[in-house]
Amino acid sequence: MAVTALWHRAEVVMVYDRFRGQWELPGGLLEPGEGPRQAAVRELAEESGQVSGTPLRFVGYAGFLLGSAQRAEYGALFTGHALRRRDFEADREIEAMRWWDLSASLPGRVSGIDVYLARLTLPAGSH
Repeated sequence: MAVTALWHRAEVVMVYDRFRGQWELPGGLLEPGEGPRQAAVRELAEESGQVSGTPLRFVGYAGFLLGSAQRAEYGALFTGHALRRRDFEADREIEAMRWWDLSASLPGRVSGIDVYLARLTLPAGSH
């Protein structure tokens, strides 16, 4: 799995996943033959319509227990900066996209893990 915290000024892009019913960082599973960075770039574009104006920077790996079965999952965390905000189109998986400052309320549930991961990548001077 690879996820990206993409920043524009002091806001990070979040997507609303219809199936999980929550706001989260764009990301997903690696496709065959794909590395984590390639997956992060692809998932960012597919889920949010956004691209990083600079090469994505690898932050580290995150490990967590997922779901009621407490299945161990691992994900590569990347961060980048958008030079401009691009249009978004909803699809069958992603219902909405927002630029978020980590403090305003979002309508609905927000993934606590993804908020934590986003905070780890806060740009200098955004604290």
